[in-house]
Amino acid sequence: MTQQATDHPAAEPYVQFDRVEKSFRTKSGTVTALDELSLTVNEGEFLAIVGPSGCGKSTLLLALAGLTTPTSGTVTLEGSTIAGPVTKAGVVFQNAELLPWRNALENVLLQAEVRKLPRGSLSDRARQLLADVGLGGFEDHYPDELSGGMQQRVSLCRALLHDPSILLMDEPFGALDAITRDQVQMDLQNLWLQSRRTVMFITHSIEEAVFLADRVIVLSPRPAAIAADIRVSMPRPRHVADRGSPEFTAYVNGIRDEFGKLGIFSDRDVEGR
Repeated sequence: MTQQATDHPAAEPYVQFDRVEKSFRTKSGTVTALDELSLTVNEGEFLAIVGPSGCGKSTLLLALAGLTTPTSGTVTLEGSTIAGPVTKAGVVFQNAELLPWRNALENVLLQAEVRKLPRGSLSDRARQLLADVGLGGFEDHYPDELSGGMQQRVSLCRALLHDPSILLMDEPFGALDAITRDQVQMDLQNLWLQSRRTVMFITHSIEEAVFLADRVIVLSPRPAAIAADIRVSMPRPRHVADRGSPEFTAYVNGIRDEFGKLGIFSDRDVEGR
């Protein structure tokens, strides 16, 4: 059953959004993506964020990554205000963004080069990460020799190479077919269980959010406001078969009900379309 997450631990939050507003100027006027949004995330928590298209989900993540600056309000990480790119974060975007002239191993090691880290000492870690996501033996394959799911797993390994304390993921599996998406979700869960690093995961899939997360934040249409904060108490590790359980179904339906309250889902007859 869906539970409202109202009883957060007393410890200082690892991440805090404090009345964050973000507006953009466009040719047709000013667009407000976030309007005094406040949110806390605890260290080691896997947080998923769902909401309608264009509601400000990605803007929220980019503000935490330090890749966009709030119009007002503050974003803090470990008590420090974010004022530029967060070097301790790993970021995975919607597309794998691999360099076509570099093989899988070299694409993972690009992280070391960009951050000016000792490449030699990280080579073994890169190989282990690839093995952990089922790509052992594919180190020398180039992006055009890899499936979309394989490419996204390489991208995930690249984001994890420097052992970030927080992982930010912006709809990373949205373009994958259903079977591949299930496998990559399992890979991500297994990696998270090994490290318990903090994760902020943006998705359009309610089922994906419930399967992966400790908490699911439901955002309203733009400008984004928190419509629901739901703690998912299903035991881990979770398995694909768990999606048929009454408990899983109750969480999914509970989140759908929240969207219904927001007017996101509506029945239209043929004449009304």
